[in-house]
Amino acid sequence: MRETERKYELDEGAQLPDWSDVPGVHRTTEPEEHLLEAVYFDTAGLDLAAAGITLRRRRGGADRGWHLKLPAGPDSRDEIRVGFTRGEARRTNPTPPAQLVALARAFTRGRELLAVAELTTVRRQWRLTDDEGRDLVEVVDDRVTARALGDTIESSTWREAEVELAEHGDAALLDQLERRLREAGVRRSKAPSKLARVLGGRIPAAARPPRLRGRSTLGEVALAYLHEQGTAIRTRDPAVRRELPDAVHQMRVATRRMRSVLHAYGRVVDRDRTRELAGELKWLAAVLGAARDLEVLEARITDALDGVPDELVLGPVRAHLTRYFTGRRAAAHDELVAALDGERYLALLAAVDTLLADPPLTRAAAEPAREHLGRLIRRNHRRVADHVRTAEGLPLGPERDVELHEARKAAKRLRYATEAAEPVLGKRARTLISRTKDVQELLGDHQDAIVALPVLRELGAQAHGEGANGFTFGLLHEREHSHLPDGALGEAWTRLDDAVRAAAAT
Repeated sequence: MRETERKYELDEGAQLPDWSDVPGVHRTTEPEEHLLEAVYFDTAGLDLAAAGITLRRRRGGADRGWHLKLPAGPDSRDEIRVGFTRGEARRTNPTPPAQLVALARAFTRGRELLAVAELTTVRRQWRLTDDEGRDLVEVVDDRVTARALGDTIESSTWREAEVELAEHGDAALLDQLERRLREAGVRRSKAPSKLARVLGGRIPAAARPPRLRGRSTLGEVALAYLHEQGTAIRTRDPAVRRELPDAVHQMRVATRRMRSVLHAYGRVVDRDRTRELAGELKWLAAVLGAARDLEVLEARITDALDGVPDELVLGPVRAHLTRYFTGRRAAAHDELVAALDGERYLALLAAVDTLLADPPLTRAAAEPAREHLGRLIRRNHRRVADHVRTAEGLPLGPERDVELHEARKAAKRLRYATEAAEPVLGKRARTLISRTKDVQELLGDHQDAIVALPVLRELGAQAHGEGANGFTFGLLHEREHSHLPDGALGEAWTRLDDAVRAAAAT
């Protein structure tokens, strides 16, 4: 579930405001009281806390059980809950559930999870509802007694309030309630969570990327982008394991972006010293690609089928598609999770950490980015142009298809190199990114058609072999040949050339 809440510090004698006249709030329920006991788990180095993640075992309240909370934007976290098994709530030495441990693997790196804090909370809770009795927000007044565990045990107590969105509330209502709290002298908590407050200075500081500005160096441009992609790889890991929509695609894109920038900025970040990592990123992208390509292919064929008139859909076509893709998607996901559970993946994450902590920068890294990014953009554009010109000189067929596919990959590298430069180059970089994406999508449409053709032929043959009608698959097969008219690429290519000249002129 998505949890959006704000925390506030309360002095012992402070009174919470009256919410009765807040616009949109019809009623405040009578307070409910709960006694909550929680044990928080982390590695000895507090790797989860450093990433803003909490893993706890809670007794008491309506949501007793195990909770894993993952950051999901300002004031929000995704909470995954696992209930207690029989007798588990009474165990004195609990062990976190394997499914939650797996979701945190990209952060714990397989290290042992230990109890790091114990909290007891006496809670008073109110629900603010609308005129139909629907919950808008929950307001709680917590008195907390906490113990930080470790070589020394430190105890503390405090009082805090939480205001959490319910199903029918919105962020504007949170803002209204916050204004009331400020008027009452209540201030936002400096700690993002109870655990962060009790552990305090024990939590390692997260690595911060360079802050880019007009006078940034080439090294700062490359490192800021590499930091962003390294974070994206780790944070997408739990979503990939949970099979959330677009998660595989986003993690694969982050992997490709990091690899592309290592190549594109090779004179800035020593290519010889990052070659092994680039190879491992290529491996991870391929593992993710097996699952992602099935998603794309299934969506492409399904969308194409939606455009076929009903009278031309002969036989159980959709049933054939479901049967073909369901098993393959499940197998691809299992193989992907097995790779994420493996030591090779953990070694890759460790190599990314090393790269960001101690980057192998060359002397060129100190050069002013604004003065030298144009040359980098032109060099990466030439790679795309070389493949496009080669393809234009070939007849229709496999060799031409290969060159267009290579042009697409080179266009992605150009796009990602420009994305890294965008904070320095501004509008001209954004225009180039957009134009590159247009060319990339046209080439991608062509490649997707090439990939779909043998699958449609296989589906048609299977249908025929089972005594069904393969006509519709043949129709879809024929339609795939019509993709990527040369004129469409020519127009997009001209716009890209213009954008490259403008961006590189800096």
